[in-house]
Amino acid sequence: MSSAPRPLDDVFLLGGELPVRRLGYGTAQLTGPGYWGPRGERRGAVAVLRAAVEQGVTLVDTADNYGPGLAEELVAEALHPYRDGLVIATKGGVVRTSDRAWHVDGRPERLRAMCEASLRRLRTDRIDLYQLHRLDPGVPPADQLGALDELRQEGKIRCIGLDTLTADQLEQALSLTGIASVQNRFNLLDRSSDAVLKVCEAHGLAFLPWFPLADGALTGEAAAPLDGIAARHGATRGQIALAWLLHRSPVLCPTPGTGSPAHLAENLAAREVRLSAEDMSCLEALAPA
Repeated sequence: MSSAPRPLDDVFLLGGELPVRRLGYGTAQLTGPGYWGPRGERRGAVAVLRAAVEQGVTLVDTADNYGPGLAEELVAEALHPYRDGLVIATKGGVVRTSDRAWHVDGRPERLRAMCEASLRRLRTDRIDLYQLHRLDPGVPPADQLGALDELRQEGKIRCIGLDTLTADQLEQALSLTGIASVQNRFNLLDRSSDAVLKVCEAHGLAFLPWFPLADGALTGEAAAPLDGIAARHGATRGQIALAWLLHRSPVLCPTPGTGSPAHLAENLAAREVRLSAEDMSCLEALAPA
């Protein structure tokens, strides 16, 4: 088996029309525990957002219920007017009433109201990628996706994405309208959405894995192989975990979040790690059966 570094494509064409660098930035960590309220001073969050873009990020992923509303406001405060080539993604379809309480609402009139509120907070006339944060089991999928399709036809959103669904649900959605992206949990230690990834690969959809760093679980039995590979590359465990995603599939576009400028720089440096075939084989074996 060759130990030569694997080639790595740094750019993905979102929706077949929007080029984005595959390692983006997520805004959830700019809000407080439970994604509720602020985390630290507002100026710190603004500075991290600006630093992400200055360091080459072209995909910023947020949601209306981070805060709620706060993360979108911070994106606009930091980055508006948006530079050419910067893609802003947000989500709707989940209503928050406290740091521990939320419910799904996919009624067409509510999705429209949520999208229009996001447009105002983001200070834009069109959202590049609008993602349905959860499918509402109480509303027919055709009605939910139909509402988003209407917003797209009106020019209020450019591309449609979906969050947390099965491969069968994704295939059904694709039969109803054009889909540009999916967000499911997927990382070095959790491959439960591998079937969804295969559908994304077959249809050329971006897969934005959430908890790309395994939510701090890169410890225990996984730590020793990670530390060995990281040492060979002069990298950290987190950088290896992100590099694994970038090497695992050309459609994977992780958007790790942080409120720390140092951690941001560390995450983005994962773009420079080139994993060998032996590295990948070792990392593939880490997933639980």
